[in-house]
Amino acid sequence: MRIGLVTADPGHPLLAAVTEVLTPGHRVEWLDPGGEAPGPDLSSLADVYLLKARTPRALALAALLEEHGAPVLNSAAATARCQDRVEMAEVARAAGLPFAATTAVATPGRLAAAGEPAAPLVIKSRFSRRHDLVTRADSAARLRELAAEWPDEPVVVQEFTANSGWDHKLWIVDGRIFAGLRRSELAPDGRGPTLPLPVGELPASWTDAALRAGEVFGLDVYGVDVLDAGGGAPLIVDINAFPGIRGQAGAPEALAELALRTAERGRTTTPGEGRTATPGGRKTASPGERKLPEVSRN
Repeated sequence: MRIGLVTADPGHPLLAAVTEVLTPGHRVEWLDPGGEAPGPDLSSLADVYLLKARTPRALALAALLEEHGAPVLNSAAATARCQDRVEMAEVARAAGLPFAATTAVATPGRLAAAGEPAAPLVIKSRFSRRHDLVTRADSAARLRELAAEWPDEPVVVQEFTANSGWDHKLWIVDGRIFAGLRRSELAPDGRGPTLPLPVGELPASWTDAALRAGEVFGLDVYGVDVLDAGGGAPLIVDINAFPGIRGQAGAPEALAELALRTAERGRTTTPGEGRTATPGGRKTASPGERKLPEVSRN
């Protein structure tokens, strides 16, 4: 089988481990969505592609591969759906997931102009990406600082939920859950290492919600950040397509198995069908789905 990695960093620990599992029995190729080299040979595509990138060019490239019949994990549309935190919250809450209430605001300056917040706020960049804004603001002074530092940044606002200060990181690969504990991004001393968290110690409501998120968003490889909202009730604060899943025994093997199983099913669309993946690699039509950026076909 030929497995393509759509990423700017093929040496990422998860991808490197997956490559080690797959080779030498299978061929693993690297496709850099931000590179200067010509695009893929559309007449000779890999049997499956792993989309470990979320830039507009990466999403456009993934959409092009899907258009020509190549399976992509996760699909371009599902990945894009997790980039806009407003859309993410709307989709999750409409499906009944315990997702934090999320409000869009044009810029931090709009928040600062409203004066003293009634309660502590969590401010995040509207569009999820590396090194985006995630912070807590308890005062008008802090809001003014953010307005100066991020003057043109579209943001979302969530009310701060009192919690232990630890994020429960749940990672799912084809329905298999891995878990860890990590200091919140809001922690003043930094996040520190990820600590082990046995999945069996998690409440069923948490694991059920994590698995349901994959069904709702059409994701096969994803992460769910969960807080204890009190009394063991889960509160989802973020969903990430194809996270790093570092240091989780069995995760590279699970991902390799998923890739090979998807490849063995063969191409699931004919060129130009324009369908998107649902969990498990099945394809369903997606009326009205978000338009993705275009990419050169040369």
